[in-house]
Amino acid sequence: MKYTVIFLLFLISCAAPDQLGKLDLIKWRNDRGSCKNERGALEPAFKNIEPQLLGMHIDKATKTLGRPDIQQLAARDQKYYVYFLENGPHCQDITKKSSARKVLLRFNAVGLLAEIIYQTDPL
Repeated sequence: MKYTVIFLLFLISCAAPDQLGKLDLIKWRNDRGSCKNERGALEPAFKNIEPQLLGMHIDKATKTLGRPDIQQLAARDQKYYVYFLENGPHCQDITKKSSARKVLLRFNAVGLLAEIIYQTDPL
């Protein structure tokens, strides 16, 4: 019985959260590429949790926000995770350049979230 309780607590602690501040993470994760056009409405809540996200490790960020729509490698072992905030041509073909609004998360060489950038320039 004791081990069952410990195991259940471990499973609960490993599960991705459903809410972070006022951001509905289930909606965020389920709107891949913002092709359902739901992430845009979540942008104000996302901006409110930026202080909680900055400094977060890349593994925890991925678990929390879900797999990025695009992942880019940069110089000096940095990574960018791209999450679209609105529908665009990327919904039909992810390889097409898209000027849809997006948020870029820049992770430094040790995997910590160092910067959050909002962008409309095509990738």
